[in-house]
Amino acid sequence: MHRTLTLTLPAETTGWLLSELAGNPHIVSLSVHHGASVKPAGDVVVVQTLNRGADDVMRAVAEAGRRGPISVATAELASLSDAGHQDEIDNDVDEALWEELETGLRHQGRITANFLALMALGGLIGGAGLLATDEPHLQVMAAVAAAVVAPGFEPIAKIPLGIVLLRGKTVWRGLVSMIVGYGTLIVAAAASYLALSFLGSAPSPDMLAQSDSVKAIVDPTWPDVMISAAGAVAGVVIQAAFRRSVIAGALIAMRLIDAAALVGIAAVLGAADLAWQGTERLLLDVGFILVAGLVVFALKQAFVHRRAALH
Repeated sequence: MHRTLTLTLPAETTGWLLSELAGNPHIVSLSVHHGASVKPAGDVVVVQTLNRGADDVMRAVAEAGRRGPISVATAELASLSDAGHQDEIDNDVDEALWEELETGLRHQGRITANFLALMALGGLIGGAGLLATDEPHLQVMAAVAAAVVAPGFEPIAKIPLGIVLLRGKTVWRGLVSMIVGYGTLIVAAAASYLALSFLGSAPSPDMLAQSDSVKAIVDPTWPDVMISAAGAVAGVVIQAAFRRSVIAGALIAMRLIDAAALVGIAAVLGAADLAWQGTERLLLDVGFILVAGLVVFALKQAFVHRRAALH
């Protein structure tokens, strides 16, 4: 989608910024409202730009920020029509700004009551699915549902993004969110086993270990590994392309949620070997996301954005 950027800045900086932006061929509309902002006090500049010009605007904003304080808000445009720019509009690119990507990952992976509840529910669904050893259709349904429900991709993706952008706080927050989020999921999966065991519906440890779903986690085939790796790359590209509505597909392709749920169940059973095998698969898929993130984000920085994110 194309972008609207609303900039609030001191009046003495407005003229310089307008001169920097006016000649940009990717900017469709440029408006200024002198003295319109109350907080912070100053002028308001509204820029409607193609995606391919959004980073140019942000570079100018960064330079303007050295001349005085500036506030920036970005938004997607549902549509943009302009007879003089229609060919460029129709052929625009799909890229998320660094600031939008970082904000989106922070929102989706921040440790809140909602985030923890969704991770716990994903663990309950995934754990119950693994325990339905005599109902393969239910196992498949639960695995898909758990991947859709649990926001398990974003906390991990924050780590390589922070590394590429040299943002230590982003790396730290991603690491903490990942540990707390997946810890919650593991505990919830363990609780699903305890509840089903109390109800007399939990399989024996041997039945669990021999089920096809568990075997696929602890003893993956090369096609399974390839699907997980492709899912990791797809998830990072989805984030970088601002196509977050389809992120569930990447998690469905991976075994993150199932593997974490298996760790919780195996821990309650006292099956140390099974718990370790589940941990290995979980770390494998986490590693795929970290490597994919480093490569994709580094390429985006080198060939697309070529700038530091605004602080």
